[in-house]
Amino acid sequence: MSDPAAIRAHYGLDGLVETELPATPVELFALWFTQALAAAEAGLLHEPNAMVVSTVDTAGRPSSRTVLLKGFDERGFVFFTNYESRKARELAENPNIALLFPWHPMARQVIVTGTARRVAREETVAYFRTRPHGSQLGAWASAQSSVIATRDELDRGYADLEARYPEGEQVPAPPHWGGFRVEPQSVEFWQGRANRLHDRLRYVPAERDGWTVERLSP
Repeated sequence: MSDPAAIRAHYGLDGLVETELPATPVELFALWFTQALAAAEAGLLHEPNAMVVSTVDTAGRPSSRTVLLKGFDERGFVFFTNYESRKARELAENPNIALLFPWHPMARQVIVTGTARRVAREETVAYFRTRPHGSQLGAWASAQSSVIATRDELDRGYADLEARYPEGEQVPAPPHWGGFRVEPQSVEFWQGRANRLHDRLRYVPAERDGWTVERLSP
């Protein structure tokens, strides 16, 4: 089908009801994430922890890319990257950030807006040690977001690292690589409904403490 305007998707009838929501957005996210994992295990969803990360530069120009979520709790959502990458440089200038989880097969989206801060170095090192050996080498081999002449340049750099750190030898965590934790200021849960009358419920901070829920028109 070559005409995007002719593409039609029909959504289910199950929706979101304010009175049935947990007290915090992290609790609801944990429930939805567990269901997304089950959908992935059933072959219906690819990489449920994939999220679109959007940042802005000093001129207000946005940029987006897909990154993998590596942890979440009441403090926020964590991902790891090269601190010299475009996203990290933009976050150093402007910590405002948006995360989008596009769980299309489930007719669901989660949108997190907030601010990003670097995680503690010990947290980065602990996570880095859990990465596959090849991914550890890749973190050293790639000067993320920089211009390179050819793919061979990247492959040669990786091969040199592979010779220096063979399989089974501990690879140190790069000093220019680490995590960001996104502290949410709002979390919107989007559930597809019939006739494009979708449910959009957004958690925002309450006046005193905790969270309150707003319903948004679709």
